[in-house]
Amino acid sequence: MTIVDDPKTQAAEVIRRLKAEYPNAGIVLNFGNPWELLVSVILSAQCTDKKVNEVTAKLFKKYRTVEDYAAADLSALEVAVRPTGFYHNKAKHIQESARQILADFGGGVPATMAELLTLPGVARKTANIVLGNAYPEAYAKDPDSGIAVDTHVNRLSQRLGLVTSDDSNKIETELMQIVDREDWFGLTYLLIEHGRAICTGQRPRCGDCSLRDICPSAFTFGPPAGQDKAGAKFGAGAKSANRSRDAIRSTAKPQAQPKSWGNSARGQRGGRAG
Repeated sequence: MTIVDDPKTQAAEVIRRLKAEYPNAGIVLNFGNPWELLVSVILSAQCTDKKVNEVTAKLFKKYRTVEDYAAADLSALEVAVRPTGFYHNKAKHIQESARQILADFGGGVPATMAELLTLPGVARKTANIVLGNAYPEAYAKDPDSGIAVDTHVNRLSQRLGLVTSDDSNKIETELMQIVDREDWFGLTYLLIEHGRAICTGQRPRCGDCSLRDICPSAFTFGPPAGQDKAGAKFGAGAKSANRSRDAIRSTAKPQAQPKSWGNSARGQRGGRAG
């Protein structure tokens, strides 16, 4: 195993390899404008993107504008979003956000982190996702923008030895210190893709992982489902090996960066909602 002692070098190598493995990594939520994106991200809390897309396919036909959500019967809105879980709070936050956007921002989803963070139910993860996908140029220039840390980013950044904290806010700060700003937005989706495909929560497939030779947590979780447990190597995980590094040894050639990271399935970005 060739693990580096410098987190910046480790992060750069992780990103280089994941870009090659997931060249089309990007958002999978379906949306047609910034407001629909905001609604989708609010609904995605503790819910799969697949389920959110199933719900919004009907929701976006029933409620078409910010005004529709602001004037909606709250109980009916709750029924519409119920399959995503925590539907009381989600419906309330969506409606309150719609009303605030109409009252304070002229009906358009704001294009700054500071303004997005004033909306009900919007914390840094949601604000980073909305700003980065709906307004990429604004995201790139905003002094308050950062890295969206969801459950996959939280888990993988620790396993890979990129951070020492398990708190999402602190993880964001640590990642911002070691990752080039041009990779902040894309890093979220690279780690999400890898977290879904290989580095899963309970049984990561370390044997199939392109990062296994530079990952301090490789093969410390027991065998993947379906494999014989005999001879499996168990260990304490990322933190115990976090800083035992030597040097990166990789023969892979650098890959060209994708032209864009975010990707709405419905192809529209940046316009005002409603």
